[in-house]
Amino acid sequence: MKKSLGARTLTSPTPVWLIGTYDKEGKPNLMTAAWVGICCSQPPCVCVSLRKATYTYGNIVERKAFTVNIPGEANVEKSDYIGTATGKSIDKFSKSKLTAVRSSVVNAPYVQEFPLIVECRVIQTIEIGLHTEFVGEIMDVKADSSVLNDRGLPDVAKIKPFLFDPANGAYYSVGAYLRQAFSTGKSTR
Repeated sequence: MKKSLGARTLTSPTPVWLIGTYDKEGKPNLMTAAWVGICCSQPPCVCVSLRKATYTYGNIVERKAFTVNIPGEANVEKSDYIGTATGKSIDKFSKSKLTAVRSSVVNAPYVQEFPLIVECRVIQTIEIGLHTEFVGEIMDVKADSSVLNDRGLPDVAKIKPFLFDPANGAYYSVGAYLRQAFSTGKSTR
């Protein structure tokens, strides 16, 4: 029997993505976010939901752009730190010893050391209670060549992204390969 846990944000797991923005003065900033995801395939879009109180919220409103920086397991400590500090008073790039790179396609920085980057321009903003959802059209995806498979696409086993468990406030690595998508279920048809 299932037990009701109430209306809570307990979907698990969530990705650990760092949102890159510039402030009004052009200072690069990062924010660790978990309320993020793909939200459209045509045009390709991602969304990030932020509270108005965050520094990143104001930066996105100002610049109409952001990057999604997907860290590998080697950067779990830096990613966690960035999620606990505010860009209002701290230069998170400098403090975490990460390198800000100016995107050539959107008005936002990305993290040189992270293996996968998604560059977005804001195309829609939706007010949802405590959060505002920014829908960003994906203008480009950049990947280190070391994390690409033999077809030239990102390989999750090489990226080694990690996940956040909101119920327990913990990070987890991505598990082992199970089966090939869109064909495994054919035997049940």
